Amino acid sequence: MNIRIVTYILVLVFALSGGAKLAALPFEVEAFARWGYTPSFMYLTGILEVAGAAGLLIPRLSALASACLAILMIGAIGTHAIHSEWPMFAVAVAIFCFTTWRGWFGRCDIAQLFSGSRA
Repeated sequence: MNIRIVTYILVLVFALSGGAKLAALPFEVEAFARWGYTPSFMYLTGILEVAGAAGLLIPRLSALASACLAILMIGAIGTHAIHSEWPMFAVAVAIFCFTTWRGWFGRCDIAQLFSGSRA
């Protein structure tokens, strides 16, 4: 699968999901309340998702942003599993797989970021 296609799909997913949280759309507010999370946590999650989507668009940061979003998705997977929301659990697992794949594909870029080299 083309890395650009996956990256742009992830940008769309996280920009829309994070935007819905930041806009406090009723379905997000209700979901976070149902799960026992505070509105502040909903906004933090939204900020992280939108920031991750922006990071995906920066070639030098794209792989790192994807890896960070994969870590964020572990929380979503756990939340959906705890609350037996199996269709959303499956979606979260799929998004996790794509973010993990994108991060792994760019692992050399991540290594360069932390080594300080500009190759």
